Amino acid sequence: MKALNRPVTLALAGALLAAPLAWSTAAQAEEPAQVRFSVPAWPGVTVKTALAAQLLDALGYQTRQQELGSTITYEALTQRELDAFLAAWLPAQQSMLDATMDKGLIVDLGNNVEGARLGFAVPGYVHDAGVTSAEDLADEEIAEKLGRTVYSIEVGSGMSDTLNEAVENDTYGLGDWKLSETSTPGMLSAVDAAINREEWIVFAGWTPHWMNIEYDVEYLTDTQDMWGPDGGRSDVRTLVTSDFAEAAPNATRLLDQLSFTADDQSAMIRGFSYEEREPEAVALDWIRAHPAKVKAFLEGVSTRDGEPGWPAVQQALEVPDA
Repeated sequence: MKALNRPVTLALAGALLAAPLAWSTAAQAEEPAQVRFSVPAWPGVTVKTALAAQLLDALGYQTRQQELGSTITYEALTQRELDAFLAAWLPAQQSMLDATMDKGLIVDLGNNVEGARLGFAVPGYVHDAGVTSAEDLADEEIAEKLGRTVYSIEVGSGMSDTLNEAVENDTYGLGDWKLSETSTPGMLSAVDAAINREEWIVFAGWTPHWMNIEYDVEYLTDTQDMWGPDGGRSDVRTLVTSDFAEAAPNATRLLDQLSFTADDQSAMIRGFSYEEREPEAVALDWIRAHPAKVKAFLEGVSTRDGEPGWPAVQQALEVPDA
């Protein structure tokens, strides 16, 4: 069935998710077959989306993943060119989310990663030398040792917007600093090289990510809440279009119930980005190693044609008993 063209309210979307899934097999079969994801070039969302896609495929859906930046993603959601996005980092993307929510065309399903965080990160030896707070970046000697440069990911990301605003507002004395904005691999290549030579570097870090496993890094105290409240603690929200939430309540329920710890996702990211394994293989290994969590994701979820979801996933993906 084609997705309906009228948006639903958040209250209605919540009711759809909370209600028992008691529709008939015939009605269930009318759910849209395709689920279209945006996948920015970030390792965490790459593996997480591969995992969601494998579960949906096993339930009888057809999934498509498009590599898009976050700015384009929000526009594509409002244009109904996408169905789902699993990487709405808040507060880094707050302005983009608010502008999109104001149009009434998307549903925020809530946080899917517990323990996420953004912030200025430094190697352990820099932290041990006394650079423990973002306030220290305003110190002339420290600024010189850091080359007055913050390394970051691509222009257009929420982190890029936060850093550019900090430079514009001279937050933490960053008004005359340079931003080296490349990509996640580009930034971490610079971090790796600096750590190997024990040089000073400050960069835009986050967890979950394998950088927190492979490198001895520390996050600077954010006294001005530049990265958001509570020391840069973040939500990673799941978004779907309101059309999709109304037309595909079963698939939406699964996406709503996906939830990972930061350690869970850091391990996934390590497998994909650091060990250079295929995201589908990393996701499948995680699914098979965590049957109880996967079963919880599938609570109340059926196949597209109305059969129980958990047995179908177990059989299709060879998942052991929970």
